Amino acid sequence: MPNPSRLRAAALTATALVLSGLLAGCGGGSQEDDEDLTGQKLDWKDCPAPSEAEGGGAAPSPLPDGDEWQCATMRAPLDWDDPEGDTIGLALIRAEASGAADRRIGSLVFNFGGPGGSGVTTLPAFGQDYAKLRTRYDLVSFDPRGVGRSDPVECLDDKQLDTYFQQDATPDDQAERTDLVDNTEKFNAACEKNSKKILPHVRTTDAARDMDLMRQVLGDDQLHYFGISYGTELGGVYAHLFPRHVGRAVFDAVVDPTQTAEQSSLGQAKGFQLALDNFAEDCVSKTEDCPVGDTAEDVKTRIARLLKDLDRKPIPGVFPRELTETAATGGIAQALYSKDFWEYLTEGLEQAYDGDGRVLMVLSDALNGRNEDGEYSNITAANVAINCADDKPRYDPAYVEGKLPEFRDASPLFGDYLAWSMLSCTDWPVAGAADHPDVSAPGAPPILVIGNTGDPATPYEGAGRMVDALGKGVGVELTYKGQGHGAYDSKNRCVQDAVHGYLLDGRVPAAGTVCS
Repeated sequence: MPNPSRLRAAALTATALVLSGLLAGCGGGSQEDDEDLTGQKLDWKDCPAPSEAEGGGAAPSPLPDGDEWQCATMRAPLDWDDPEGDTIGLALIRAEASGAADRRIGSLVFNFGGPGGSGVTTLPAFGQDYAKLRTRYDLVSFDPRGVGRSDPVECLDDKQLDTYFQQDATPDDQAERTDLVDNTEKFNAACEKNSKKILPHVRTTDAARDMDLMRQVLGDDQLHYFGISYGTELGGVYAHLFPRHVGRAVFDAVVDPTQTAEQSSLGQAKGFQLALDNFAEDCVSKTEDCPVGDTAEDVKTRIARLLKDLDRKPIPGVFPRELTETAATGGIAQALYSKDFWEYLTEGLEQAYDGDGRVLMVLSDALNGRNEDGEYSNITAANVAINCADDKPRYDPAYVEGKLPEFRDASPLFGDYLAWSMLSCTDWPVAGAADHPDVSAPGAPPILVIGNTGDPATPYEGAGRMVDALGKGVGVELTYKGQGHGAYDSKNRCVQDAVHGYLLDGRVPAAGTVCS
């Protein structure tokens, strides 16, 4: 089962891309195989259509001003402990700065989260949102190692994934628990069989070292960076490893760097429950009748009843698949990533109460990286691989069962779903690196850290803890009183003015600034 606490911003991106189709890539290598990889020259070319691992679809459309997106492949060491050994190719994409050459600052590198999200497909999908930043930066993103075109982790095939995502991920008895454990073991064994070479080398520290190589290959003295969701964790690890190379950096939808995998999952249970509460309150507060409940409590009671009914008897979803309890829970969680998707949640619930599970299943498919052709991106495989390589703790079924009361207290709806997802790394073939990442960055310049009070996937408290962990004089916290995962893409004027002021003009907002 995919864990929404581990998909974070990538899940939001997937929803926008998949819903656009269901509800209504990079070519070229480096020109030289230089032993010193910092001296390689990137061969920028027009971008091809995304690969299946990147999510498929058409090649990126030209930018509003007619400029084309450009793609290239950067070579990096497979094993950073053996930098002169085998290399892998990392897929990059860029839009060159649109403003005057003498005003160009450098490259602005984006990571949109996941872990496991393809930056090569995400950046052009939302490129117009960053048009102002493009006036002074080349906009750059990439598929991190193990993701998309960058030596993707491969586990189950498409048909096997359809079956895998139909399983009961919230077991009620011993037989269902055994099935869940068996299916997790089969998934992990397939990852080891198909991707054994790359699995030990997809840690966040590896990706951070890739970004410092990228900085040098792009010709920048400092890394200017915009990290969203898991991208904030990656940015924090980069700042820890290379504090003197940090340029202007923004962290949005901030991962709490002080938490273990268990604490993160429990925090997510609380966060998604808060988002559900807010959705229910919003629905019944509108002038027209809320179609999925008379009161906020009624909305949540009816959802809980729907899930129990689906556990006993699924309903038709996207033919030939059925909407199960697990798929419906994932679809609901997916819609809570953005207030813009609440209308889809209302529609999906209303239809499901009438026996039609298509909309909720489309939302669930977006969470899992499945497109309308039945092909899956490798976001789930990469997500598990990166998290399990990073996270040291391993949890067994008995431990999870003991934690169920605490998770259910945090969220009656999402508690079981998130608790059982902790089994994903239990028998992973690569040992996890640490309990949590080290992001202490003494000597780094100011990093703008933005927390959203209504964020379900990266709860607001994580922003303050990131500021503390970065160290005195580094993290500068800004609070956005809003809904959804992240703040900048809410288009809130106050938030965007603060980000633009810092990235474009170097003006650091006052610590403790609040936007609403």
